Amino acid sequence: LPPPPPDARIPLPGGGALIKIPGEGDLLALTVDDGVNSEVVRAYTQFAKDTGVRLTYFVNGTYDSWTENKEMLRPLVDSGQIQLGNHTWSHPDLTALPKDQIARQLTRNDEFLKQTYGVGAKPYWRPPYAKRNAVVDAVAADLGYTVPTLWSGSLSDSTLITEDYIVQMAEQYFTPQAIVIGHLNHLPVTHVYPQLVDFIRERNLRTVTLNDVFLKTP
Repeated sequence: LPPPPPDARIPLPGGGALIKIPGEGDLLALTVDDGVNSEVVRAYTQFAKDTGVRLTYFVNGTYDSWTENKEMLRPLVDSGQIQLGNHTWSHPDLTALPKDQIARQLTRNDEFLKQTYGVGAKPYWRPPYAKRNAVVDAVAADLGYTVPTLWSGSLSDSTLITEDYIVQMAEQYFTPQAIVIGHLNHLPVTHVYPQLVDFIRERNLRTVTLNDVFLKTP
């Protein structure tokens, strides 16, 4: 199903983290993180090309997968089907870093995204391990990263788990207005794309990027 028309976009809710899509509706934001495994990045991107599913990738630029798959991924970024968000350069616990290093993690990754894909990620960032505090949020906001993006459901695949378990998680969490987190790290998810699509279609959900849902901030 197509994403909502641009005139249906809503303002970003202010204050605090984004955990699910506000309001009632039929939207599903599937957001996938890291990029440890180049083959998984390639497979997810092919999945998007084959099905039209809309995705948001939260990128750690330190991983070679983002450079290796640039030619395949960039056209989908250009078209808006895949949005890129900032997940820091190298996935540290930001709450354990001094302010200058917190800032560097975000700015280095931002520069990488602009150089490699021609897009910035602001205002969306995802703190590694969901670890954030007032200091981290303030540093991020000063850089234009005002929307820490968390999730309401998870495929639980940051570590290696079975295909069956991923399908169970999708069945549980692919619900209206959910933001679901997955990972570009391990191969099992690449074997269950048909089941993921079945849930989306059976439930009449529309996959969206964050930019599909929210008005651009100035």
